[in-house]
Amino acid sequence: MFYREAGDFKTSYREDSQTFPIKFDRLRFYAVLAIAFGVIPLFINDYWANAVAVPFLIYAIAAIGLNILVGYAGQVSLGTGGFMAVGAYAVYKLMTAFPEVSVFIHVLLAGGITALVGVLFGLPSLRIKGFYLAVATLAAQFFLVWLFNKVPWFYNYSASGQINAPDRTIFGVFVTGAQTSATAKYMFCLVMLTIVAVLARNLTRGTIGRKWMAIRDMDIAAEIIGVNPLTTKMTAFAVSSFFIGIAGALFFAVYLGAAEVGESFGIQKSFLILFMVIIGGLGSIFGSFAGAAFLVLLPVFLKNVLVGMLGWPTDLAAHIELMIVGALIVIFLIAEPHGLAQLWRVAKEKLRLWPFPH
Repeated sequence: MFYREAGDFKTSYREDSQTFPIKFDRLRFYAVLAIAFGVIPLFINDYWANAVAVPFLIYAIAAIGLNILVGYAGQVSLGTGGFMAVGAYAVYKLMTAFPEVSVFIHVLLAGGITALVGVLFGLPSLRIKGFYLAVATLAAQFFLVWLFNKVPWFYNYSASGQINAPDRTIFGVFVTGAQTSATAKYMFCLVMLTIVAVLARNLTRGTIGRKWMAIRDMDIAAEIIGVNPLTTKMTAFAVSSFFIGIAGALFFAVYLGAAEVGESFGIQKSFLILFMVIIGGLGSIFGSFAGAAFLVLLPVFLKNVLVGMLGWPTDLAAHIELMIVGALIVIFLIAEPHGLAQLWRVAKEKLRLWPFPH
């Protein structure tokens, strides 16, 4: 058997409730961390950083944030792009106003500012739900994009209306700006993703996570047993927006370097993150990673195959990509609503029982 569980005993509740109760899973997790932190930085170049690694890390943070709100708390949101824009413009204003402060602190503060905005737009969830809440968050998306376009203070009265990330360093190494290396971009985003993932995992399996899931499953029953819907929904919006704000700050400062709100954080960005959560699996941290990896790697794969190998036009390959993503969303919603995460869980269970059929 691939999973060696003989002799893997638990002698305390703490051991039994840990994230990876099986020793094989823990060793695999440590191996992935070792490769991510120790091996990939030695070989990564600008192409792989800009095309695959950095977008995956940033989108994984955003997907984790949206998954907390949609998957764990059951609150529909279509305003992810707008909240990412809040994080981007917040970190821009902080970087230009306080150049002596570390950009790491700026990114965290941008997440905090986004959390406050998220709570503000999450207030309608106390009275409405489902489709009506989706429309309310969609209104937040359009309002935030309009606000950042129409108020020149947000982009420091630039004639072009763009925001440009200034050069900033951490421990003497550039992590934003034109002088940033591929390794620095990758490591900064990887550290932020690791912090977010650990924090999200511990929140979702703790008391606050159980409250979120109680509200998601049946809010009236949850209120009867003592769950406060006000604080529970607001904390879900705050934590989700905090992570999404961090993703938006990294997307602007580290990945893009320059951004215009309508192009970089439009409605298509909200749907992209939502598709990642749906394909990866609602209510799963691993699903957020899987969905982000799938939708980041799919365009690269199709471009290399359709354009590079078959010689098809680039616009045709882009349309085929949209068709494939749409078909996959329909298939997952019908055949496997829990997405890639559930397929991974089923595969793990089969490996644990192999070679026995039952």
